[in-house]
Amino acid sequence: MKDRVPAQLLIFEGPDGSGKTTLSLRLVEWLTSQRQRARYVSFPGRVDGSLGGLVYDIHHRPEQYGLHGLDPAAQQLLHVAAHIDTLQKTIIPALEFGEIVVMDRFWWSTIAYGKVSGIDNEPLKLMIDLELYYWSHFRPTAVFLLKRAKPGRNEHSPQIHGLIAEAYSNLEKSECGKYPIHSVPITDSVDESFDRILSVRQLRTLVKTRARLTSHQGTLPLQSEPPLSSLKVPTIFAKLSPAIPSEVYDTYWRFAAKRQDVFFERAHQAAPPWTDDPILLHFKFTNAYRASDRVSQYLIRNVIYAGDQSPEELFFRILLFKMFNKIETWQLLETELGPLTAAAFDLHLLDEVLTSAMARKQSIYSAAYIMPSGGKHGDAKKHRNHLSLLRNMLSDRVPLKISHMKKMRDVFELLLSYPMIGDFLAYQYATDLNYSTVTSFSELEFVVPGPGARDGIRKCFKDLGGLNEADMIRMVADKQQVEFERLGIEFKSLWGRPLQLIDCQNLFCEVDKYARHAHPAVVGITGRTRIKQVFRSSAIPIAYWYPPKWGLNELIKQDHEVLHASVRS
Repeated sequence: MKDRVPAQLLIFEGPDGSGKTTLSLRLVEWLTSQRQRARYVSFPGRVDGSLGGLVYDIHHRPEQYGLHGLDPAAQQLLHVAAHIDTLQKTIIPALEFGEIVVMDRFWWSTIAYGKVSGIDNEPLKLMIDLELYYWSHFRPTAVFLLKRAKPGRNEHSPQIHGLIAEAYSNLEKSECGKYPIHSVPITDSVDESFDRILSVRQLRTLVKTRARLTSHQGTLPLQSEPPLSSLKVPTIFAKLSPAIPSEVYDTYWRFAAKRQDVFFERAHQAAPPWTDDPILLHFKFTNAYRASDRVSQYLIRNVIYAGDQSPEELFFRILLFKMFNKIETWQLLETELGPLTAAAFDLHLLDEVLTSAMARKQSIYSAAYIMPSGGKHGDAKKHRNHLSLLRNMLSDRVPLKISHMKKMRDVFELLLSYPMIGDFLAYQYATDLNYSTVTSFSELEFVVPGPGARDGIRKCFKDLGGLNEADMIRMVADKQQVEFERLGIEFKSLWGRPLQLIDCQNLFCEVDKYARHAHPAVVGITGRTRIKQVFRSSAIPIAYWYPPKWGLNELIKQDHEVLHASVRS
């Protein structure tokens, strides 16, 4: 029987400004260079669309939510709730999968900051008891307590910083013996501080043990490498190990920034040209953010949030729209049949309208991706098979099943079990359903690379170093901020929302096309050399609007008000 690769939980703790985030990310990079599956997680979490991201925003920008001062106990309870949510949705699944989870903060922060904020001991103890209940089956492999005389940024006064540091020292004493705790003095040099972390024997033993087990199992193949002691610690994110980037890798980030610049130029109704990049000027590329594309915008505003919000009706509208993925087809059906509802779903009426349109030589399907015909599963006419598929899914109560699912992967697998829906479509449909209120998963939870993305990944990396395409998408999503900084690029995010896995997947697809002209010598899997679609500007502007749960629409409104005020002045 083969040994199971054990999960590991490595914690970085300490006051704000002590270097937790920087060193956590660097450790993830180093572990990855050692062929280890490692994941960075922060508490309460800063991922948009998650409870942690919302709590982080409320903590740092309460005025955006109409809040003017929260009771310290109430605020800390929000953090506890976010901790539990991140543990259940992200940390436990990663540990069960055998990954190394590197955490920026632990439940220690609840005590340290709770005490300093003045929360009484009794309610604070109850909060800790609640956290410990959820942590009861998971002990840290190691806690690295960072100690810095002065904070690296002026988030707290020296006096408050001292009180927080003292609270952490008391925790170190009380927790000593329960699990390994390593006190790490922090200097101004990140390299020196990181060297101290790498000098911890337990960490090196952990990596050697996992490497042996992983190699024994035949997964994540290891190459012959020098002893750990002789390895030079890579500069964080300056290169990707074990993957080897090509010249196209930096183009990936530059393309994302340029395409997003075009998005904002158009969103702010600037006059063309919106870029000086000749390739972007001439050819059509989707937005850096999938949800910003015209079809996705129409789906979100005019299909998802323009009708009955019950799971069955939402599922019906979303799948009916996405099976054709064409705005004109949806508008045709609404014009001919009135409001499209699951309750009034009549396959024959829909078929008559679509068949008549095809007889007029009208295209009813988008060219964005090809829907399988399903000829083996029924009618010779493709659209009738798709309508029958939708009817069968409704009969199987798929909407209700999906509304109760806890993971995006579960939705993906359920959709995948139906004929004519492959990996790529199942992932796309799961993402579209997640724009609605049927589900509420983080877009950083799960990804499936499509054919175009696979081609783009192979152009961006000479060698994947034993990782797969999904690993590469997750890697770039995790590293986006630092990579933009490395290249000196000012990336304009989607009103504070970072690129999600679906966006990074799409960007690989788009950079595959872009590289055909920017890097013609770099050949991908398909060997394609031309970009088919030429850019043609639409005369119809888009009033951008996103799923309300993302919290972006008020920010967009404020942005437009500021823009219009500046124009008037």
